[in-house]
Amino acid sequence: MSISTPNAISTPSTSPTITTDALIIGFGKGGKTLAAKLSAAGRKVVVAEASADMYGGTCINIGCLPSKSLILSAEQARRDGANSTPETREAAFEAAIKEKRRVTSMLRDKNYHKLADQDNITVITGHAHFTGPHSVEIATAEGPVAVTASKIFINTGATPRIPDIPGIHTTPGVYTSTGLMDLDDMPQRLVIIGSGFIGLEFASMFADFGTAVTVLQHNAEFLPREDADVAAAIRAQLEAQGVKFLFNADTKAIAPAADGGVRLSVAVKGMTRGASQACDSTPAGTGNAHTDITGATDTTTTTSPTSNPTDHATMSHVQTKPSDDGEPRFAEPAEARFCLTTDAVLVATGRTPNVEGLHLEAAGVELTERGAVKVDELLRTTAADIWALGDVNGGPQHTYISLEDYRVVWSQLNGSDRPYTVKDRKHVPSSTFLATPYSRVGLNEREAKAAGLDYVVKRLPVAAVPKAQVMRRPDGLMKAIVERNTGRILGAMLLSVESHEVINIVKLAMDLDAPASTLRDMVFTHPTIAEALNDLFA
Repeated sequence: MSISTPNAISTPSTSPTITTDALIIGFGKGGKTLAAKLSAAGRKVVVAEASADMYGGTCINIGCLPSKSLILSAEQARRDGANSTPETREAAFEAAIKEKRRVTSMLRDKNYHKLADQDNITVITGHAHFTGPHSVEIATAEGPVAVTASKIFINTGATPRIPDIPGIHTTPGVYTSTGLMDLDDMPQRLVIIGSGFIGLEFASMFADFGTAVTVLQHNAEFLPREDADVAAAIRAQLEAQGVKFLFNADTKAIAPAADGGVRLSVAVKGMTRGASQACDSTPAGTGNAHTDITGATDTTTTTSPTSNPTDHATMSHVQTKPSDDGEPRFAEPAEARFCLTTDAVLVATGRTPNVEGLHLEAAGVELTERGAVKVDELLRTTAADIWALGDVNGGPQHTYISLEDYRVVWSQLNGSDRPYTVKDRKHVPSSTFLATPYSRVGLNEREAKAAGLDYVVKRLPVAAVPKAQVMRRPDGLMKAIVERNTGRILGAMLLSVESHEVINIVKLAMDLDAPASTLRDMVFTHPTIAEALNDLFA
């Protein structure tokens, strides 16, 4: 049953208060799976979701599925040459957005009815906040609904982390990933603040559509948690797509440009030369002049002396940080300021647990120092009979981890002799959907060395894999870390076509404690990318 539908929100005046067995706050993967399981077991369940646009959770609406739909459309545009002219680019982008909206709308509707059509489940659309240990008020469009539940499950996900930059909240053309995936018109120039994996996925995608992409990274190291050879290969791939990087770059202010675009004031550490005029003193919209900004530490960028919208973000009016006597200072740590003008900005600086407005203190639910809901290995919060699932509890931000969290919680509710715990979870894999997907599981070489392990490194160029050649996708590398004396697989990093499929085979072998020789000697079908594991682990 439902107190709200995707097209009409209403709250029956005869039912201002609901008493239920379970209340799930948030329609994410873990919560919706738990709701269906509890309903099948005969429990009464209320699911509260703040927005009708989020039925089904982050993944299907604003996360992994819509972004992958757009990524696949962008790859097709690149293969077909549809990214070569302004007209074909716009048409390809418009078709991609239309398809993305179709897919998300269909999935959202199916997810809604999967729960709302069950007699034991009531879906309420509105913002929920705790009023006591087992009581919540949900603010709907028609007024508040009070819910009292024996057990409560927080599944509110995460929200983009927005840095404290003047103008970032008020300047048109500045987006999070959610907004950038729903544009009607393709930006010809895009600046991405942040070079984490979310930002890189969008950089690769928009580059394939034909957008000129510039990525700003606040420090000098690209993907600092990855092995240097892997990071270098990923960067080379993105640069081959036309993505430009500017390192040691801090965005100091954002403002509208006179031409309708966005103007960023950027400081670059380590830069030793530049012009005399600061960005802050430059009239908006005058950033067409080319300025040589070479000299920054590990800085790669492209500037344009023209205002052609297909060029990369225009950079101008560089200023070195003055010394006390007012003269330019060239000794380290030098800092240059310049203007960067673009059509759109993506803020990709991470995501933070979504706890705002929940009034968790009313229920005795505590947060960690990082702002996540504090949980134990059973995902129990600091309040009795309240659990937290998914991104909100500070674990890995993957939809499959939210599903795993459901398994942890359900094992406590179904009478299991020994509940499944977070500590039982093994080897979480991850995939980043670049033009050549990057997937990894377990330890990389950097981490194995830091742990003092005795290991050997296995490497294989993707160009040596027959199926990759057949697919005309020979770029990338495969790398594995194996314990020297035991043959235990410590980890694998696959920068390869179809790596997002192959990595699951490696994870399964690791979960089963199978030695590297198992994958070395396994019989695979041919030709496949998976059979490369024979050679990688040889």
